[in-house]
Amino acid sequence: MKWTELSILTAHEAIEPVSNILHEAGASGVVIEDSKELTKERIDQFGEIYALNPEDFPKNGVVLKAYLSATSFLAETVEEIKLAIANLANFDINIGENILTLCEVDEEDWATAWKQYYHPVKVSERFTIVPTWEEYTPVSTDELIIELDPGMAFGTGTHPTTVMCLQALEKVVQKGHTVIDVGTGSGVLSIGSALLGADKVHALDLDEVAVTAARENITLNKVEHVAEVFHGNLLDTVKEPADVVVANILAEIILTFTDDAFSIVKPGGVYVTSGIIGAKKEVVKEALIASGFEIEEVLMMEDWVAIIARRP
Repeated sequence: MKWTELSILTAHEAIEPVSNILHEAGASGVVIEDSKELTKERIDQFGEIYALNPEDFPKNGVVLKAYLSATSFLAETVEEIKLAIANLANFDINIGENILTLCEVDEEDWATAWKQYYHPVKVSERFTIVPTWEEYTPVSTDELIIELDPGMAFGTGTHPTTVMCLQALEKVVQKGHTVIDVGTGSGVLSIGSALLGADKVHALDLDEVAVTAARENITLNKVEHVAEVFHGNLLDTVKEPADVVVANILAEIILTFTDDAFSIVKPGGVYVTSGIIGAKKEVVKEALIASGFEIEEVLMMEDWVAIIARRP
């Protein structure tokens, strides 16, 4: 199937009204390429910022992209979009250069086009996440490489919650440890734990697709002798205590099993939680303390929180 990509160079002030015009014209989503992203100041030193390519962004203003099916009515639709955007000026909305360009896109190209934006990313002092189709040479002798193929259902492993979990695991996982990874997803935290020297990693996820993806990535990183993936809900499949439990899931779910986590973590062991938005930080901390944990450290990146809690 053929699709037409509409690319509109406009001003920041016009992002919302132009996006609305594109949605009303039939676009199911809008891609925003903002020139400000290249100069935006970020608190953290790790993450996607290192993967940004200036050539992917306009020098000034913002580019909005939408995709419409290439039908016989496309020409009329494009003219209606042009008129609607030009009309915004009558409402004192700055529409910038207002340059609209079109190009044809084959649907099958989309399956792999996203890969051009996914490059090796250093996410902590030791961890670098590398896509399977990229070649990468370590820059230090103690660097730990996680090869990852996110597949159709998972991210790149560089989301703030994942990055903070890797940074936390780097601090607490020691050789010989047993680690439990609750809601493993792509398996990146299980792989990281194994590379840090864990003796055994018990990964679990409720989603069968995640279980399959995690197993494939664990095999890809040659740590299947350490990490094993199970289909299960939270800690239901766990029978033995662990030195470290990590759960990168929603705060609402974390709150439902803090007591269970406390019973699984060995005395002196650590519970790492993430997937917590800033507004939920205090309620999660209170729940962990109520279950018997001591808060050792709170990590923050953008509006996300990770908590390192220790069982006395």
